[in-house]
Amino acid sequence: MTVKEIKAPVRTEMETFEWKFKESMSSQTPLLDKITHYIIKRKGKQMRPLFVFLSAKVFGEVKESTYTAASLIELLHTATLVHDDVVDDSFERRGFFSINAIWRNKIAVLVGDYLLSKGLMLSVDKGEFELLRIITNAVREMSEGELLQIEKARKLDITEDVYFEVIRQKTASLLAACCACGTHSTSQNEEDTKKMLQFGEKVGIAFQIKDDLFDYGSGKDIGKPTGIDIKERKMTLPLIYTLNNVDKSTKKTLIRTVKKYNEDSEKVNELIEVVIKTGGIDYATERMNQYRDDALEILSGFPQNDATRSLEGLVKYTTERIK
Repeated sequence: MTVKEIKAPVRTEMETFEWKFKESMSSQTPLLDKITHYIIKRKGKQMRPLFVFLSAKVFGEVKESTYTAASLIELLHTATLVHDDVVDDSFERRGFFSINAIWRNKIAVLVGDYLLSKGLMLSVDKGEFELLRIITNAVREMSEGELLQIEKARKLDITEDVYFEVIRQKTASLLAACCACGTHSTSQNEEDTKKMLQFGEKVGIAFQIKDDLFDYGSGKDIGKPTGIDIKERKMTLPLIYTLNNVDKSTKKTLIRTVKKYNEDSEKVNELIEVVIKTGGIDYATERMNQYRDDALEILSGFPQNDATRSLEGLVKYTTERIK
């Protein structure tokens, strides 16, 4: 199923959302207006709003509440990205210069704060307090996950359990919020919202494992390894599995590479080879597919319509994508 086919059931709603989102970001301050226009221009595939609208349509017709949910998600998510670029000292995002690269850190932080406040005001003005609760909880978890990862990266002692907790908080919590908010906007059943929250969490974890696999260039469609995570001293599932399944001497060598030689391309490639030979890629792929299958099983219990089928396609897309 192509992305175009996946979007088909909510194509009109997504188009309407674009101008509603632009409206939600508007400002009377010329500099802010200029920056928000720049942010809109460099938007990505809009997967988060897509999850919101498809989740909503599983249970009924899209309402104004659904548009509010999608705008709220995008405002708060964009705010976190702007702040992340400052924290990471990153000057590029999706092939464009980051806000801090053009306007410097001080303005970038203030822009992130502005977007956060716009999201909060949007939910208050619309009286959507449950949507605000769901999304605010996700932002809290994202922050906690980031701090947990930073803490563990210093010692490189991250366990598999901690890894899954980090990606659940950092990545999956927001996707779970998208599905829960979309569902809440059209379903009166609180149990539906809870199950769709679980569905989004499963998909988010599978999505992040897939992202981690790209670092190792495994599989015929993925291409050359990038080693970016290793260079940034991030302990991902393939490496964690390998460290748990090699002898002490090899483990010591691998940890030394991550700590001291993470900028040495030759040594990083040697580490990647060990991970592949040890079965780290196969194990991570197996775990990813387990989360994918769990997500599809949850989805099978809901009304079967075009939106449900598109969500199934979206789940498969997240785990089968080439990049």
